[in-house]
Amino acid sequence: MFGAAFFFSLMSLQVKVVGQRLPSAEVVFVRNLFSLIVTWQMLRRQGVAPWGRRKGLLLLRGLAGFLALLCLFYALPRLPLADATVLHFTNPVFTGLLAAIVLGESLSRRDVGGTLLSLVGVVLVARPSFLFGASTDSLPLVPVAATLAGALLSAVAYTTVRKLAATEHALVIVFYFPLVSVPAAVPLMWGTALWPTPTEWLLLLGIGVCTQVAQVLLTMGLQRERAGRALSMSYVQIVFAALWGLLFFGEVPDLLAIGGAVLIVGGTLLVARSGTPTQTASPART
Repeated sequence: MFGAAFFFSLMSLQVKVVGQRLPSAEVVFVRNLFSLIVTWQMLRRQGVAPWGRRKGLLLLRGLAGFLALLCLFYALPRLPLADATVLHFTNPVFTGLLAAIVLGESLSRRDVGGTLLSLVGVVLVARPSFLFGASTDSLPLVPVAATLAGALLSAVAYTTVRKLAATEHALVIVFYFPLVSVPAAVPLMWGTALWPTPTEWLLLLGIGVCTQVAQVLLTMGLQRERAGRALSMSYVQIVFAALWGLLFFGEVPDLLAIGGAVLIVGGTLLVARSGTPTQTASPART
């Protein structure tokens, strides 16, 4: 799990760097094109039919994942790396709420308490000027909203995956994410796409490689650890994000941001340990 968190944080760092110039949709396109090729080869090697049975739900999983990734890749270049990471880590809370609504799972007092705790943490990290005053160093509203929308859409994707798990091969579920994302990104790139520089090509390749390595390590970690423990260990990604932000961008979290991060982590852990099945959160896991 520590290895997965490390590589996911490297992916976020590279997205933040290339996103300073390249449009978000273009980065999503290249990242998912890499994933599409790799997953297709894995399906062929294992002799798994790629199209699945419940195509409607599979397409919904792909669309939710695409929109979640687009939101996150838009926000990463525009927010401090640690803040974007911790805000996206609210997705287990959204997953628990959606599981209660869509899957009919019980919603305990811990779920409600964890959700409220995380919401207070979000407010402290974002520091909206209408609550803290114009003089406060608030985060830009649109990227914050995009990050939270990405977390919610990730929860939609995770909830859909859980409904599909009983009938679909895991690789088929993974395959539909880039299968939907690659063509969906094309119209959004129209008139805005830029040809990457050699350095940007290397970073784009790095995004694809880091994502694939992280996914493998994450799968291995989830097979060896209980979900709650795995979720707890994944929060080291926030530490890595803070370190990269400090080293490469001179980003130093203030006390409000640190306090908000603690509340968000505490809230999501409370939800994870309440008995509501949640997914391990990560900016790359959509």
